[in-house]
Amino acid sequence: MRWIVPLLDLRGRVMKLWSTVAWLIGALCLAQTAKPQDTVAGNGYTGMYSFVRNGEFVELNVEGSRLTGFVARHSDSTKEIFLDHFFEKATLRDHAIEFSTREVNGVRFEFRGAISRGAGETRDAEGFYQIKGTLIQYTSESNHKDAAKERAITLVSLRHEICD
Repeated sequence: MRWIVPLLDLRGRVMKLWSTVAWLIGALCLAQTAKPQDTVAGNGYTGMYSFVRNGEFVELNVEGSRLTGFVARHSDSTKEIFLDHFFEKATLRDHAIEFSTREVNGVRFEFRGAISRGAGETRDAEGFYQIKGTLIQYTSESNHKDAAKERAITLVSLRHEICD
């Protein structure tokens, strides 16, 4: 009979160990699948949006709470060259978005606006999101002064290409 008591004690320890292991595995699985709501909504905004002229676009990349991207536009010269204006500062808070770009060939941009649902029916459709706001284009003049041109603009999400 003396051997039964240590056996019961060992059985209790094994059960505690297994329940602790199971609890830890469950906690790890839950932690990996749980995502903050802001991150999920923000990641949906990642993609290409129309810009001023046909063929020009804004690329937004949302990674957690960080916003990066660039404006791709045609050169103002007679040559058909694309210029990339990378974001220097950018913020995305809820639906409010702001960015300013680095200067390229004497031109830089500032934008302030808000993202909302557009007319597109699915995330892959053009116009699923739209960004309405104010765009300011700064152009450096030869006398080292910036000329500013401000306009209201709506950036429309472009169709997502699905690759298999």
